[in-house]
Amino acid sequence: MHGETNKALVLEGDIRLAMLGMVDGNGHPYSWSAIFNGYNKEEMKACPFSGIPDYLEKQPAHTFGIDRAKVTHIWTDDSRDAGKVSNASFIPHIVDKAEDVIGEVDAVIVATDKGYEHVDRCRPFVEAGLPIFVDKPLVDNEQDLKIFSEWVSSGSMILSSSGMRYCKEFMPYRHTTHELGELRSVSITTAKTWERYGIHALESIYPIVGSGFISAVNTGSYERNVVHFKHECGADIVVTATQDMFGGSGLLQLCGTKGHVQTKSEDSYFAFKSQLESFIYYLRTGERPFPFAETTELMKMIIAGIRSRELGGKEVLLADISEC
Repeated sequence: MHGETNKALVLEGDIRLAMLGMVDGNGHPYSWSAIFNGYNKEEMKACPFSGIPDYLEKQPAHTFGIDRAKVTHIWTDDSRDAGKVSNASFIPHIVDKAEDVIGEVDAVIVATDKGYEHVDRCRPFVEAGLPIFVDKPLVDNEQDLKIFSEWVSSGSMILSSSGMRYCKEFMPYRHTTHELGELRSVSITTAKTWERYGIHALESIYPIVGSGFISAVNTGSYERNVVHFKHECGADIVVTATQDMFGGSGLLQLCGTKGHVQTKSEDSYFAFKSQLESFIYYLRTGERPFPFAETTELMKMIIAGIRSRELGGKEVLLADISEC
């Protein structure tokens, strides 16, 4: 673990969490709450995201729970969802408004993946001084990146990541790619949109190649993004985000001067639990699991991919995207 440290809000003892928000196509309130609290198998069968009960059922009971932290409060955009999540994941309190959890919990999780909404969703909790975990991507536009950067610079405890940062199948190559020689070609795939799921692909490769992304060229469309990044390491990095490519999502390929490897993310539970554990570690220690500068660079990559596509495939320099 490394990164900036904020000792002002280190939490001890039991941690009460609020799970906030639920948008189309995203079932994290069900799964993330279950990872903290355990779950009711019968109630979870009603989860509209079939993949969630599938991977939860594969886990031994003793793997549920994280360091005396529990989801104690739930709010969803559609109030009917809150009761379902509460029943499935043992959440005792349902609130009428997201802000109602202020004074009742120690930290909040904003469990939505539409970056343009996150400033408005987070603002009440930043102003209340509550630590926040924000689902990926933190933002999808330059103005909101500036606001989050100001909040973090002012001392707010805000953490955002993709679970793919913690994918165990990719972990060996985050430690070293020495046996591959110098990387020359890196590719990663994801389903769904660039705006909401491009960060899954980007955060898969970022811990492998590190900082130093220079520019983006997106020659695709809204439904079929093909984004070529230049990096200081000299490798060509290509990210593909295709709306309906569910059969080929999470496929990583690394090609170097001495060897190559291809692997695929398979264990969602491990990735999500590791991601949530990193937030609890942050709350317990005040130490970021990774510097906010990484999140800033990743958000610039998301923004550059959008901007390039809108400009018809023009190269966009990350240096031209400001965070302050």
